[in-house]
Amino acid sequence: MLTPLAYGLAILLNAMVIFIGVRFLVVPRVSAAGYGVPAKEDGDAAYLTIKGLRDLTYGILGLALLAFSGAHAAGLFMLIVSVLPLGDTLVVLRNGGTRAVAFGIHFATAVVMLINAALLFAV
Repeated sequence: MLTPLAYGLAILLNAMVIFIGVRFLVVPRVSAAGYGVPAKEDGDAAYLTIKGLRDLTYGILGLALLAFSGAHAAGLFMLIVSVLPLGDTLVVLRNGGTRAVAFGIHFATAVVMLINAALLFAV
């Protein structure tokens, strides 16, 4: 019972990160607003592209670890990359975003990733 839950949650989390990455590449300004810190119209779009590429790459790497390395490697990956949504929480808070987005999206994501890491270590 634990194995399907651990793998299913990991697949879902990685698929969501891939979706976010692709969204930042396709509609970067809309995605930035959803992230919690709207992009300035005259800002450098390269940073939005970097965010998209980062998320896309991490999502693909997470799925590859699940497919080719197993639960322990995927758990370690989830543990390490949970730092990203924790950092995103701080970015949103320090740049005028709402506490609801910072904690309701980014911090909550970090917590779910840490739970998933624990589940993957347990299988």
